[in-house]
Amino acid sequence: MKVSVDRDKCMGHGMCYALAPSVFTDDDEGYGHVIGDGTVPPDQAEAARAGATNCPEGAISVED
Repeated sequence: MKVSVDRDKCMGHGMCYALAPSVFTDDDEGYGHVIGDGTVPPDQAEAARAGATNCPEGAISVED
């Protein structure tokens, strides 16, 4: 699984990094972004999906 955050859609609500802190983090301005290259370890897949599903702007894409 791979995830990405659309910087143009993200408004910095923080749901992604609150729900999946090992997959997402915030930048200096409080916007979410993916840690590393976006590859999600299998044990973090559920948390990454929760972060994506709970993004109010739908700024997170998930590729299986």
